[in-house]
Amino acid sequence: MKVVKFGGSSLASGQQLEKVLQILKDDKERRVVVVSAPGKRNERDTKVTDLLISCGEKVLAGKDPGEEVAQVIARYADIARELDLSSDIITQIKQDFLELLDGNKENAHSFMEAVKASGEDNNAKLVAAFLTARGLKAVYVNPQEAGLIVTDEPGNAQVLPESYDRLQLLREYEDIVVFPGFFGYSKSGDVVTFSRSGSDITGAIVANGVKASVYENFTDVDAVYTVNPTIVSKPKEISMLTYREMRELSYAGFSVFHAEALIPAYRAGIPVHVKNTNNPLVPGTKIAAQRSNDNGPVVGIANDKGFCSIYISKYLMNKEIGFARRILSILEEYGISYEHMPSGIDDLTIILRQDQLIHIDEGELLARIKEELNAEEAVIEHDLSLIMVVGEGMRHNVGTTSRAAKALAEAGVNIEMINQGSSEVSMMFGVKEQFAKKAVKALYEEFFQ
Repeated sequence: MKVVKFGGSSLASGQQLEKVLQILKDDKERRVVVVSAPGKRNERDTKVTDLLISCGEKVLAGKDPGEEVAQVIARYADIARELDLSSDIITQIKQDFLELLDGNKENAHSFMEAVKASGEDNNAKLVAAFLTARGLKAVYVNPQEAGLIVTDEPGNAQVLPESYDRLQLLREYEDIVVFPGFFGYSKSGDVVTFSRSGSDITGAIVANGVKASVYENFTDVDAVYTVNPTIVSKPKEISMLTYREMRELSYAGFSVFHAEALIPAYRAGIPVHVKNTNNPLVPGTKIAAQRSNDNGPVVGIANDKGFCSIYISKYLMNKEIGFARRILSILEEYGISYEHMPSGIDDLTIILRQDQLIHIDEGELLARIKEELNAEEAVIEHDLSLIMVVGEGMRHNVGTTSRAAKALAEAGVNIEMINQGSSEVSMMFGVKEQFAKKAVKALYEEFFQ
């Protein structure tokens, strides 16, 4: 049994759904289909999820959401019309959506969660109706019915362990199961969503639950590339990745696959296969526990912006017990989480997402750090980009860091910070955002050209 997930671009129109139909016909082992909400049909288009968020916010503000409601229903109706489907399915979707908007709004968070999740939920109903109309027996299964129970953390739900045993019952369905992605249900019965792009997470959870032979993730690119194609023209494709390599790359900006989605598949030892809905015969990228390291030390380069650093200097810091704990306690009081914390004997740098400081008095934060820790210096450096050089092969190759640093130096890029984990699967460079693209190009030329 294979679990197949289709992203928003793969389900944006009737033409795309025809491709989905053929993909399912081509392999009878594809028995569970996890779907996203309809995505953009073109650059000027709006994702259904964005329309739903705008709609929900209007309802909570006491404004008329009529325009957004009409746009949401029209997206499903356009797809149904392209596919010559009965109007019954659109009538059902419209009725369900209007009932949701008229429902209980006492808890604004719960209401918005249900509204956001309706994009995937209604699309699953539409896809099931389409497959059935074209001769593939399919059934829509709601996550609550299937037993997908998650923590009550809106926008950041985590699957509860008991879900996996319940989801195993999906194997007993004779028809193709069409399952909405992006959300589950709390123990109290409320809809709770995963983080954005969470349909990838749903697919991995379901694959784990049904003990799938493979989890296929269909998107709109032929493969995972060695570097962002918007930075480097026609970069090389990656045929094989390990779970750890993909997670590092996803964390640092690769948007093809959600970073958290690998965890359920990894724990169950289920290989993941990234493929293109528009070109399903190409090999794509396989993600598994191990691979042969015959392609050099580096498999991919990723970058992400929007970081800053807090640099703290104090003589004999390394002798002071509890120093780092006290710094982190101060950050915790401000509700700030950190990403990385490279250190020396007399200094420490804390890397964090810059948007966490928007509503914080930075002067007050630095003054507290200096005063409470008797630090000699405390400085915030803004607008950093983190560049991740990733590859399991780095642990077996001498001089990879030297090659990377030399390439950046020759490109005229100053390294603000460097960090390498003990696993040696990745090394990270911090550079000013304005030099990030130049840095990525230099590293790509060094390791792939």
